[in-house]
Amino acid sequence: MIKNIIFDFGDIFINLDKDIIFRAIERFGGSLNLEPEILALNKDYETGKISSENFISQLSKVYPQATSDDIIDIWNGMLLDFPDKRLQFLEELAKENNYRLFLLSNTNALHIEAVVRKIGIKKYNRFRNAFEKFYLSHEIHLRKPNANIYNFVLQENGLKAEETFFIDDTKENTDAAKNLGITCWNLQVGEEDITQLKSRL
Repeated sequence: MIKNIIFDFGDIFINLDKDIIFRAIERFGGSLNLEPEILALNKDYETGKISSENFISQLSKVYPQATSDDIIDIWNGMLLDFPDKRLQFLEELAKENNYRLFLLSNTNALHIEAVVRKIGIKKYNRFRNAFEKFYLSHEIHLRKPNANIYNFVLQENGLKAEETFFIDDTKENTDAAKNLGITCWNLQVGEEDITQLKSRL
């Protein structure tokens, strides 16, 4: 019996344009093939190992034609809209109080600041307050799909894997959670919506 639900954030609640990075990179002399050091830099940033300033500085060396403002604009350009119907669905689910609700997101300080600006602090706080716990990778220094991030959430909250349901749009993340005995929904962006959750439980 499912008692706990863990949600991803991007492309589950807020829509994303992940390809904007690749479209913009070429304008500033970058390659469409992300170099290993860029991927490592992103992981360090998402786990809070480096500051926003350090992150931007490192990217400026890779894309010297881009200003710091260019980099921030591109980085935050992937954040699109947060449909009200999804927030209303989440708040209704929380009000029913049939499940313990958690957020678990790979994200970073720049994105969270941009989300607050984009949707407003009132809507952002409504979103946060719908969850029992709100886990952001850069704050807890852990990142999906590493098993330790799922174990951290389970252990800190006394959750049993077999009683827990996890939703994420990235198959690598849901596969890792499945290996721990968590029931998962790898939501297909553009074909499915989080408001259909109850039909999946």
